[in-house]
Amino acid sequence: MTNEALQQLVEKISLEFFKRPFVHRAYFNARLKTTGGRYHLKDHHLDFNPRLLNLDETVLIGIIKHELCHYHLHLTGQGFEHKDETFKKLLVQVGGLRYTPRLEVAKYHYQCQDCGQLYHRQRKMNLRRYCCGKCKGRLQFVQNDEK
Repeated sequence: MTNEALQQLVEKISLEFFKRPFVHRAYFNARLKTTGGRYHLKDHHLDFNPRLLNLDETVLIGIIKHELCHYHLHLTGQGFEHKDETFKKLLVQVGGLRYTPRLEVAKYHYQCQDCGQLYHRQRKMNLRRYCCGKCKGRLQFVQNDEK
């Protein structure tokens, strides 16, 4: 999905669920690592984590609805923070996500040779030093997701 396609999707969701137009910019921001999206208070733009594209489309739509709740409530002068009752009610009303699902960050995958237990790690492991925590079997390197 490109930034233009994201912009069109955000505009469509805004009209369909909030009955108000989205007149600012929406784009992907690769610097977002743990958050799904962000609403900028000063310029009213929305940016989204491109890793959301690896998840189900309903997750992306839920995150867009969440950020649009911040957007529309802020522009109408109502409580737009997570703690505000107006935000919570609108989020439930439009069916947005309260939290972003955990985005997988593991680069290295290992598997026990005896019981098959999988281990996902961000850093490389010394396979001579570590063993399976479940059965004490030997670990084997499975795959590397490094880019």
